[in-house]
Amino acid sequence: MIPYYETPNGRLWHGDCLEWMEHAKGIDLVLTDPPYGIGYGGSMRIGQEKHGWTQYEGGWDESRPTKEIFALILKISGDQIIWGGNYFTDYLPPSIQWFVWDKGQRNFTLADCELAWSSQQKASRIFNYSRRAAIQDGKKHPTQKPVALMVWCLNKHPKATITLDPFLGSGTTAVACERLNRRWIGIEIEEKYCEIAAKRIENERKQLKLW
Repeated sequence: MIPYYETPNGRLWHGDCLEWMEHAKGIDLVLTDPPYGIGYGGSMRIGQEKHGWTQYEGGWDESRPTKEIFALILKISGDQIIWGGNYFTDYLPPSIQWFVWDKGQRNFTLADCELAWSSQQKASRIFNYSRRAAIQDGKKHPTQKPVALMVWCLNKHPKATITLDPFLGSGTTAVACERLNRRWIGIEIEEKYCEIAAKRIENERKQLKLW
């Protein structure tokens, strides 16, 4: 694997995260949103993008990452925040801390909230952020999280020097790290999302220079 894109703060790698993580060490935090294995991509056929719905092609969500990948994540990093953790409870140890993204809307077609498993043995926390606000990021990936949510997660780990996202997707974790001037590593297996992520990260850096 060679870097697909890099900044002074981090590197984006195009390839299989299992291959990369087998040789990794010194990761303070893994902050990620893996495929859930629920066939999300093939099931979205409502093309109403103004409501956060759209149609995505491909089989990127046909299966979950393997147990081996989760074992490596736990092995190589000090702490972990895994969005969609409710789909991986058979892979992850019990934890008293869960994060909740409350989308501020009830009885909608899509879920009222999303859950993240956290390795910290601390109180659970809720992040309130509306769907309407999240859409302002520009949705480039079907399960893309808002940058504000990932910034909130990073701020729960202020001492984390290096953050890894082994399922980078459209690059939100890296964008959040750039916003906080944090070091990051991202891995993405699909090249089309590597390109999207690189553009989003570069745009964030340009915006920061303007500010």
